[in-house]
Amino acid sequence: MEEKFAAIVVGAGPAGSTAAYLMAKAGLEVLLIEKGAAPGSKNMFGGRMYSHALNQVIPGFWAEAPVERPVAKEIITLMTGDQCLSISIQDLSWTKPPYHYHSFTLLRAEFDAWLAAKAEEAGAMLACGIRVDDLLIKDGRIVGIRAGEDEMLADVVIAADGVNSLMAQKAGLARMFSPGQVATGVKQVIKLSPEEISRRFQLEGNNGAAQLFVGECTKGMQGGGFIYTNKDTISLGLVIKAAELQKTQHKIADLVEEFKHNPHIRPLVEGGEVVEYSAHLVPEAGLDMMPRLYGDGILVAGDAAGFVLNLGYIVRGMDFAIASGQAAAQTVIEAARNNNFSRQSLSQYAKLLKESFVLRDLEFYRKAPHFLENRRMFEVYPQLACGLMSRMFTVDGSPPAHLLNKVLSQVKESQAGLAQLAGDGWKGARIL
Repeated sequence: MEEKFAAIVVGAGPAGSTAAYLMAKAGLEVLLIEKGAAPGSKNMFGGRMYSHALNQVIPGFWAEAPVERPVAKEIITLMTGDQCLSISIQDLSWTKPPYHYHSFTLLRAEFDAWLAAKAEEAGAMLACGIRVDDLLIKDGRIVGIRAGEDEMLADVVIAADGVNSLMAQKAGLARMFSPGQVATGVKQVIKLSPEEISRRFQLEGNNGAAQLFVGECTKGMQGGGFIYTNKDTISLGLVIKAAELQKTQHKIADLVEEFKHNPHIRPLVEGGEVVEYSAHLVPEAGLDMMPRLYGDGILVAGDAAGFVLNLGYIVRGMDFAIASGQAAAQTVIEAARNNNFSRQSLSQYAKLLKESFVLRDLEFYRKAPHFLENRRMFEVYPQLACGLMSRMFTVDGSPPAHLLNKVLSQVKESQAGLAQLAGDGWKGARIL
């Protein structure tokens, strides 16, 4: 006899495990399926989670979750071949009330396993190492999943199976993404002592730093580099638009090695041991790649729904995933109460997302992905800014010049005119 659940969640990442946790807590029979050998074993992200969404689901989660360091310092670095220009802010209030830890660095293998375990504790059944091959469809509605020879029934399926969501595609809710809608991310985890990490990034105690890089590290391609400090490791990597990589001879694995050995980066990681290497696709097109979010008997959440926001100076994904998992759970709990899992009933999911920060923020920054396709952001402006600052601090016996003249000379030498610079600045200020 086929087993039937109230809900089957495909994917034990932040969206899937949050949904499974809340539905099981409400008394529903939930099956949480993970393709990897363990939750988090196949997942990757840069290394930081903003706390507000999970704090809504599990207040004070940091007291028990395997978080690494609360981020107290943000650094943006523009790079050219020989120069780099960093803007840094340290705000210790991010580690104290009322923020109650604004964001944390994390390692997904540990964090995802913890969150999936919370779902299990609440009563969900976790099944790992299972690849879901297809959806079961009866009379036009989703009624379960097929994994190999096994068929499992459910009132509703939640597709939380990542950026390349097979479930959303099988349900006819999403199309295969294009290379212009995703980025390729690679990451190394480099082991160093906690004391050495704090010393190199000028951090006190267990406070952490998040540093983003623009310019030479991607050879001017759309994307950037990142470093996040963990307790006794550093997460270092690159994220580059897949469509741009395809046009070049560059291999991202070589670029990340070059990035690591850049003279501006090397002192931060020197002597460290690489203990983990991973690569993954990252959804980057925002609302332009969002699938239909619900159908008869199915919801789409997390990366599968394209819920990632990249503003160049802020990159968010996990808070969107967790909030979408929460909205999916609330929708299913209400649907179960009414015994109605039709498309109309599940449309409540989209309504909840619109009322939350998820669709509000994605709509607010809707034009950001298109603005960041401007190649000047990754090539011309880092060179302009670094060159100007270098000129300001250079003393070589040349005749003196006022600052305005130095600015105008540097702009003249760049590939961007004043009008173009002003236009991009105006657009960036309005869009980002």
